[in-house]
Amino acid sequence: MDKKIIINIGRQVCAGGLEIGKLLADEFQAKYYDRELLNLAAKESGFSEEFFKQSDERKGFLRSFFHLPYINPGNSNFYQNNFSQEGLFKFQSDAIIKAAQESSCVFVGRCADYVLRDFPNVVNVFITANIETRAQLFMKEKEVTLEEAIKRIHHVESRRASYYNYYTGKHWGQADSYDLCIDSSAIGTAETARLIAEYVRKKLHLNPEQ
Repeated sequence: MDKKIIINIGRQVCAGGLEIGKLLADEFQAKYYDRELLNLAAKESGFSEEFFKQSDERKGFLRSFFHLPYINPGNSNFYQNNFSQEGLFKFQSDAIIKAAQESSCVFVGRCADYVLRDFPNVVNVFITANIETRAQLFMKEKEVTLEEAIKRIHHVESRRASYYNYYTGKHWGQADSYDLCIDSSAIGTAETARLIAEYVRKKLHLNPEQ
């Protein structure tokens, strides 16, 4: 593909965002980034990837960081004012920007839509699904009751919203924060990915074969 494109995906829990992201990456011959970003951020910062996993999309994680076994106080970044929630966000943002500069990419979560807001050829999508569908999937994956599934879904989404809203100044899941919002439970993940791909082509004026 001659024209680099960026697709940023926000998603509700168990709405199919990861699968749809991978389908779109295949469709546009783009690199796919979800938790892979944590490895990139770890390399950029010198901190452990495990540390980024623990802080992933969680605002306020660092309140008890001195008790964590994977902190390396000998790392120079530890004493250069980078060891803060904002510092970690910057390391991750730098990794996102570096990846976007190198090739077409599909990013899932992690405020990539905000980080890449000044990049050309960007499409920001939010994927939702009805709570019944999501809860049933969560129950199957985690082997929990319906009540526990709904409770944990709301907990994760509250955490994601707090993180996203804090760093972007926008509203997680609210339509005016994205180019396209779509309900995957209505048509399934494969058809949702197809419709998003069609939207991307039209918005970015791509040829049908691109």
